[in-house]
Amino acid sequence: MQRRAFLLTPLLLPTLASATADQDAAVKPALHYPPASRATRLAFPRDHGAHPGFRTEWWYVTGALDLPERDTGFQMTFFRSRPGVAEDLTSPIAASQILFAHAAITRPGARLMHAERAGRANLGAGFSATDCDVHIGPWQMRRQGEGREESFRIKMQDASFAFDLLLKPTQPLLLQGESGWSQKGPRPEFASHYTSWPQLQVAGSLTLDGKRQAAMGRAWFDHEWSSQVLGADSVGWDWIGINLDDGGALMAFRIRNGAGETVHAHASLRYASGKMQQFDANEVSFTPMRHWTSPRNGARYPVQMEIRCGLHRIETVPVLDDQEITARRPLPVSYWEGLVRLQGTLGGRGYLEMTGYAGALNL
Repeated sequence: MQRRAFLLTPLLLPTLASATADQDAAVKPALHYPPASRATRLAFPRDHGAHPGFRTEWWYVTGALDLPERDTGFQMTFFRSRPGVAEDLTSPIAASQILFAHAAITRPGARLMHAERAGRANLGAGFSATDCDVHIGPWQMRRQGEGREESFRIKMQDASFAFDLLLKPTQPLLLQGESGWSQKGPRPEFASHYTSWPQLQVAGSLTLDGKRQAAMGRAWFDHEWSSQVLGADSVGWDWIGINLDDGGALMAFRIRNGAGETVHAHASLRYASGKMQQFDANEVSFTPMRHWTSPRNGARYPVQMEIRCGLHRIETVPVLDDQEITARRPLPVSYWEGLVRLQGTLGGRGYLEMTGYAGALNL
């Protein structure tokens, strides 16, 4: 939601506290999760790194590769969750910070491939609080270099696929909302800190069916952290991040309630010239046009969506209908995350994320 914005890409971070922790909460003081503050001024590279005091955080990369199968998409997301357990333990491997990651490959006419990893901070997984450097075993996302040499490197390997990709900026970092403070509901406490880096140039390798091949394309990077993005009446969100064909970038999201109504919405459009345009909630709409029903859980996802941002009208066209990710670790969660093309007043390729259709998210 605004992953993502906020969300999981987000994303998508179910509560990990156990029944024992719930019982402990009755006798221990409530944990403090800091709110996303409108007054915060972000600084880099520090704010590319983790913010472990906040309850949830994710680093999210999606992209489209120019292979013989041109509409080949990839995504990789690292999530950090502060589940509210083991907070009073001094052990460096206490389960006070949990990391998990999802990766996927979309190919036209083929089955979606996805994989996942999970780990406890300092026990096979870790993150930096001074720069983007997060890993779970051999899976890694790391920023490196400065100026013209700046890049992100993402690496993962699973039994069915692997990739090792270098992502280089072609335009400045984009601070979503108000200088990186992104409101997610009618009240200011429902908010995240949210940064995006659209139009990243991709180069590296993709391994499919044991065959390694060179890969080039364009990607989108999101980083979001928050302690509260969904109100009691909200169940999930719809979000898109699109690298436009002309070099511009579009991000739009809406938060939904249980009846499918929009609780809050926002969009930002950066033109190829660098000019920014923000769209308030009353200027943004998401209208389902065609649904796909998951054979795994019966969730009905609006895989073809009309989105209006001010005078712009666009329609999402999925490369595959079945781009649902069903993960098991650390807890089961299902969401739709897939490569789409845009048609309408704006054209481009990017990712549509839809959460809360297979059950309300518990953030």
